[in-house]
Amino acid sequence: MSIADLTSRTADTTVTLLPALAERWSPRSFDGSTIDETKLTAALEAARWSPSAANTQPWRFIVARRGTAAFDAVVANLMGFNQAWAGAASALIVAITEDVDAEGAERRWASYDVGQAVAHLSVQAHHDGLHVHQMGGFVADGLREAFGIDERFTPVSVTALGTVGDPDALPEPLRSREIAPRTRVPLDDIILVNE
Repeated sequence: MSIADLTSRTADTTVTLLPALAERWSPRSFDGSTIDETKLTAALEAARWSPSAANTQPWRFIVARRGTAAFDAVVANLMGFNQAWAGAASALIVAITEDVDAEGAERRWASYDVGQAVAHLSVQAHHDGLHVHQMGGFVADGLREAFGIDERFTPVSVTALGTVGDPDALPEPLRSREIAPRTRVPLDDIILVNE
């Protein structure tokens, strides 16, 4: 499969979706290029303008560009196969929830809200020709220590951002996963009630 084939893997949807949603997928093969700062800023701006409960905006981000000490610190705290491929991304973004506000009040919906923020980021990035791969395999306490993250904040995910690269550069079984057909369970299987 060529890089061109990888960048145009439109989902087989039951109805027509916005192109940025239907075409979005999560590669592991990145080309290691320098991030386009305008596109990175647009993705972060999309996250900033995502909805949140009571407009609390309980998200924070660590933005680590390839070639920086911050990037290396994030890579060092990735787990398993994530370390094998994520270092080729142009940027790694740690999404963090503010679980408790400055006055000590719980922000119960913070993880939901940060998920929406990262979803908005990923759609904007794809619209601008970048790709995103979100990861849960990381050492949260290691990131907390590396970046001095206060205890009222929690690292939730790490997002690799960049331009798709050659899948042949990936070790197996990651290469096979990269070129495998995209699949999802049927829509009827995820809807519990539809009256």
